[in-house]
Amino acid sequence: MGRIIQLSKNVINQIAAGEVIERPYSVVKELIENSVDAGATRISIDIENECRNIRVADNGSGIHPDDIILAFTKHATSKIQTGDDLYNVKTMGFRGEALASIISISKLTCITRTADFDSGVKVECENSEVKQVKTGCAVGTIMDIKDLFYNLPVRLKFLKSEKTEFAYISELIQALALINTNVAFELKNNGKTTLKTTGQGNPAQTIKEIFSENTDKNFREVLKTDKISGLKISGYVSTPDYTRSSKKDYYMYVNSRVVKCPIFQKAVDTAYKNLIGNRYPFIILNLELPPEDVDVNVHPTKKEVRYKNPNQIFNFIYSAVNGALSNIKQELPSDIPYVRQVVNNNINETNDENDTAYVPAESDISSIFQVNKPENAEIMYFNDYRKTPVQQTFTQSNIISEPAKENEDVIIGQYKKTYILIEREEGLEIVDQHIAEERYIYEQLKKAKNIDCQLLFISDVIEVSPSDKDLLETNKDKLLKFGYDIDFMSDHEVIFRKVPQILSKVPPKEILADILEHISGDIDNIEEKILITTSCKAAVKANTYLNMFQMQEIISNWRSCEQPFTCPHGRPISKILEHKDIAKFFQRNK
Repeated sequence: MGRIIQLSKNVINQIAAGEVIERPYSVVKELIENSVDAGATRISIDIENECRNIRVADNGSGIHPDDIILAFTKHATSKIQTGDDLYNVKTMGFRGEALASIISISKLTCITRTADFDSGVKVECENSEVKQVKTGCAVGTIMDIKDLFYNLPVRLKFLKSEKTEFAYISELIQALALINTNVAFELKNNGKTTLKTTGQGNPAQTIKEIFSENTDKNFREVLKTDKISGLKISGYVSTPDYTRSSKKDYYMYVNSRVVKCPIFQKAVDTAYKNLIGNRYPFIILNLELPPEDVDVNVHPTKKEVRYKNPNQIFNFIYSAVNGALSNIKQELPSDIPYVRQVVNNNINETNDENDTAYVPAESDISSIFQVNKPENAEIMYFNDYRKTPVQQTFTQSNIISEPAKENEDVIIGQYKKTYILIEREEGLEIVDQHIAEERYIYEQLKKAKNIDCQLLFISDVIEVSPSDKDLLETNKDKLLKFGYDIDFMSDHEVIFRKVPQILSKVPPKEILADILEHISGDIDNIEEKILITTSCKAAVKANTYLNMFQMQEIISNWRSCEQPFTCPHGRPISKILEHKDIAKFFQRNK
């Protein structure tokens, strides 16, 4: 081993630059954060030469001429002064490392002027050497970087393709524009504008400018404040039917700083649990808290944060997002006239030997729809889809017409005995009958303090494996809580003593098979899985004929759900074919 020597200033800066400047994205991030801290309302970013030439121009406050040389010195900053200031950081930058790191691995020219001076300053930097001259320029700062990593060929080899590197930069500008809505951003790649915002200070408008004109329709606003703890969260989360295949569209901010925070992410994921399956939401959320309650000095890139009270933060974010999702109510059509045919109540009650048939009272009959019913037609009433129907006869003279009640669904009928078709003001809505009812039953079971049980006087003996028997025995109390009372006849035989009343017509073997399928090998959140299994098993199945009364009941119940977009497994419940698209297909929009 050789003798110990003192490294040169340039080599020291190159080593340090590796911590701060990982790729072109890092340079852009550091420079834009400086522009935001300088109060800029316009920031333009030009990328060329395979992302190795970067120009960032702003109309911020500029750099004082007496400070310009110091600005490119390591650990020189205007944003903190003492160690205590690290626990009260209110700016994006504060470490004083970015500019010193950038000039050690690129050729940089800086032109800047403050409002106090008639002329500006031009600084040229290369190999950590800085030269300064006066120049004429507007108020603000231009940072022009050429040949990034020109003196670090090894780092160049690790860069991805130009397309990939620019994608990182583009995603960064999107994230910064979404939180700094009062700043007009423009991003160019080889002279072509790829992103542009107007900086109107309107988050919804910025979302439209970055993504598409209709994207904001899929968002619900999140806004929650706790004055005692100084916590506030604001932004938007997507409805459960507007999802992504990855977490790429998690835009998370802490005090307007872009972060990657496991606690933040976990809180959001927990709120969406059982709503979107293996998909991911689209979120734009900014958590504000006192600077002293969060440590942003965890990593040189400033992406990671630590909280003084992490459990409090998790619960605050979760409750805010869950509240926004719980308040989602689908807009219903109103003032749409149609003829509703109503059966009066002079019908005779018929009883099946085993089941009590449901004959609606007058108030219930008023919600039965029949479309184009001939005279002396037959109609069936159900109080449970598995019970025996009661057939009643009525004549045309018993039918009266009356207008629809406001906000009632106009049900057209049933498609493939699986989907309910609804006429909406904006188009045709298609609802999966099974998962719509599954969502309603799931929410009702979750709210219920006690679940009604059905005692089984006769139950099949069901064979199970020893491992399944152990699993059932371990969770016997949890199963009993949700209406399942199981007895163990031997190491490989069980019987049901009780089942939830809504499953009284389902063979016990089917019930047990579904329970084991959902909980075997994964005992986390087992109570939730039991609830999901019960609601799925109890809901009306696909390929089941429904009359108008049954369809109306399912839709009415589903509309009342707190989270009506997906079933507990995460499958979407409804799809709207917009009228304008239907009209366009039939060329009626000319």
